[in-house]
Amino acid sequence: MSDERLDQRTQQLAAQLRCLVCQNQTIAESHAPLAVDLKNQVREQLAAGRSEAEVLDYMTARYGDFVLYKPPLQTNTALLWGGPALLVAGALGALALTIRRRQRLPAEAFDSAPPEEELR
Repeated sequence: MSDERLDQRTQQLAAQLRCLVCQNQTIAESHAPLAVDLKNQVREQLAAGRSEAEVLDYMTARYGDFVLYKPPLQTNTALLWGGPALLVAGALGALALTIRRRQRLPAEAFDSAPPEEELR
């Protein structure tokens, strides 16, 4: 396999793996020492003749689904996928509850003038 083709395959695969140090970058983007080591490991495995699927399987067996930049939807990763939606729904619910409570208050509750007792 040519070095150019190997580099291209390594980059494509590295773009699918999360940097375990940075966590918001792929190992292709990260310059952390661990990310560089993982990228070199990917390159070595591809050079040894392993397929992309075999390399991904090896990485997930070693580091878990977290190493995948886009983890599969499974029962153990459902919170990763549904967590943001649950947070938004909770925030909207709290906002609706607050608005309802404020609508029930009398207009005097929003009067900005201080009570006469505090003026004395």
